[in-house]
Amino acid sequence: MSGLGRDRFKIAILAVALTGLTVGASLRLAGNVDLAEMVWVAGVVPVLAVLIIEIVRSLWRGEVGLDIVAALSMSAALVFGETLAAAVVALMYTGGTFLESFAEGRARRNMQALLSRIPRTAARYRDGALEEVLLNQIAPGDLLLIRQGDVAPVDGTVESARAVVDQSAMTGESMPVRLMHGQEAMSGSTNVGDAFDLRASRRAAESTYAGIVRLVEEAQRSKAPMSRLADRYSILFLVVTVTLAAAAWWMTDDPIRAVAVLVVATPCPLILAVPVALVAGLSRAAHFGVLIKGARALEALTQAQTLILDKTGTLTDGRPQIVSVDTYADLPPGEVLRLGAAADQASKHPMAQAIVASARAQGMPLPIPTHIEEVPGDGVAAQVDGRSVVVGGTDFVISKIGRSRAPDQESEAGSVLVAVAVDGQLAGNLVLSDPLRRETAGFLSGIRRSGIRRIVLATGDRHAVAEAVTEGLGLDAVRADLTPDQKVLLVLTERKNGPVMMVGDGVNDAPALAAADIGVAMGARGAAASAEAASVVLLVDDLGRLVSGLEVAKRSRGIAVESVVAGIGLSMAGMVAAALGYLTPVQGALLQEAIDVAVILNALRALRITPRNVSAVGTRVNPVELQSQAERYGASQ
Repeated sequence: MSGLGRDRFKIAILAVALTGLTVGASLRLAGNVDLAEMVWVAGVVPVLAVLIIEIVRSLWRGEVGLDIVAALSMSAALVFGETLAAAVVALMYTGGTFLESFAEGRARRNMQALLSRIPRTAARYRDGALEEVLLNQIAPGDLLLIRQGDVAPVDGTVESARAVVDQSAMTGESMPVRLMHGQEAMSGSTNVGDAFDLRASRRAAESTYAGIVRLVEEAQRSKAPMSRLADRYSILFLVVTVTLAAAAWWMTDDPIRAVAVLVVATPCPLILAVPVALVAGLSRAAHFGVLIKGARALEALTQAQTLILDKTGTLTDGRPQIVSVDTYADLPPGEVLRLGAAADQASKHPMAQAIVASARAQGMPLPIPTHIEEVPGDGVAAQVDGRSVVVGGTDFVISKIGRSRAPDQESEAGSVLVAVAVDGQLAGNLVLSDPLRRETAGFLSGIRRSGIRRIVLATGDRHAVAEAVTEGLGLDAVRADLTPDQKVLLVLTERKNGPVMMVGDGVNDAPALAAADIGVAMGARGAAASAEAASVVLLVDDLGRLVSGLEVAKRSRGIAVESVVAGIGLSMAGMVAAALGYLTPVQGALLQEAIDVAVILNALRALRITPRNVSAVGTRVNPVELQSQAERYGASQ
């Protein structure tokens, strides 16, 4: 039966119970006592039949739940002539299951809104005209028109001068984001400005939005360890309930007291509070750009004691940026950068693209290079404004201009030198580095406040680079020169200090993310392999969102626990009162209904959790491994 069919069936069975209770009560008030009891029985029997079928199915799956208590209470009430109490229990049970379904539906509203926004077609440029195509027909490199109000169907780069998009469905950031020419637009973003052109960089099935939808669907099907723990406590509660009911009957020789005890125990907050609160927490975390892959991952997130951080693209920005221009000739630094960037327009290498982006960010007009000659991994030679320009690794540039050696110049740890020659003369070096994220210091202090006791850096970079980048951050340990399998070994070793959370973004981080108790991927621009291996995906390129997600997870779990404790405590008190004769079966049923409603409403408080500090940043280009780039590009270290 589909989800919609199940909801309709629950409404129908609730209508049966409600009709039976109200019609019977009307007949009772009119003095038709016998007919009223017959109507109450008629309203209870269908509910009891459905309940027994559900119990048999659960037992067949090896699951024992508190639905058995509901069946016992209705059956006992009918047997001993407490038909009104049976009718109230039937309404209470059907109403409780409906409320649970309604609450979980409300908790999933943010996720369902995400799923409902999936675009079906896109406008693609082809042969000088626009054609409407299905998403599976879009290929990388296609030029799309994103009209005002359209949802970007795939990840891509903005080809127009600028674009204004709303990313709130993806990141929780309420303010529109302005993207300039060449910047990446995330699939799932809504165009709230003028129409703009988008160059597709991935197929629809591989884009960020499609991946998020798959993860959401997985999250909705999950079951938390806490839910399974609740199932085990349900068995204990069932034993206590039956024992107390039997003791009350045996000691007083009054079966009605046993009926009252069973009625008060139906249904139990254990089976309502946990799933509602945890699903609400998943939904709330997604609203702030933290996609937690299910309730199991949410619980694991709250228990982490050690945090292991990758460096490039995680702790650092992940994009090489020009920090200075050193010149040897009479050319000013700006001209060296302009000519080098103009030549690098011919290369797709990440280092070259970083140089081009830096020049464009400074408003430099970049002429189109001609007579291009590129040696992949080494550099580019081209004609720019009639001048011969060579840009790339020092050895490559020196060999091109016929010199024997370059001037002695060392770069600081963590920086890269890219040489530029103009008209056969070495003009200077572009100095690039991979800076720390601007939110790093605040993230580290926030993550410690959230309960993380130990923070370790794990990187494949040289130890000198790692030490230079992390100086003053107060990390507990720095582990450098690590291969992917050594990162896995580090995760396993750190488990002696408690559950381990690993944060990374690259393909080389995927094994460690999978090995950790909780893996967190920088999913906004990270590698698909890391997002698949991780238990948590940050939809925004901002480490601070992890602190927000951790706070949401802990508070939603806390709400689930307090709902269970309060609900079970009140139920136990009511059961004792019923056993002592202070509550009739009808009064006990009404009391338990009030307890269940209160528990559900309390669990839904997780939907209103607001982290103390939610930072937001614009989208960024795909993170890269700076060190490996430098080696491929031939730049000196």
